[in-house]
Amino acid sequence: MPLTNDEELKTLLTETRTIAMVGASSNPERASNHVLEFLLHKDFKVIPVNPESVGQRIHGTPVVGALSDIEGPVDMVDIFRNSEAAGEAVDQAIAVGAKAVWMQLGVINEAAAARAEAAGLKVVMNKCPAQEIPRLGL
Repeated sequence: MPLTNDEELKTLLTETRTIAMVGASSNPERASNHVLEFLLHKDFKVIPVNPESVGQRIHGTPVVGALSDIEGPVDMVDIFRNSEAAGEAVDQAIAVGAKAVWMQLGVINEAAAARAEAAGLKVVMNKCPAQEIPRLGL
């Protein structure tokens, strides 16, 4: 069951330090660009993941092509992909040993959420950390 309780969300966000953002965009008009910048300003380590932008930088941070290209642990995978494509990102998050997956606003994939939970990951769906962090007073 995806996290919805405020205390669970606070705990997840408080314990998270490294976030891999799948679908990060260098386009300043895209929501992922704004959320990445917001999270960086909140002192998270954010790693942009986008196979079409490898070698570029988004807000000064180098872009990697896949979750498997990240060295070191990933606490949370923030997914900016459509609901269908989110399943692949969730499977990759499981494979790299992430602790949580966060599917952005409008991204709902119940089957992928169930796979993540079965693998021991915390799951958030259809929410945005850039909205939840201020709402929760973090």
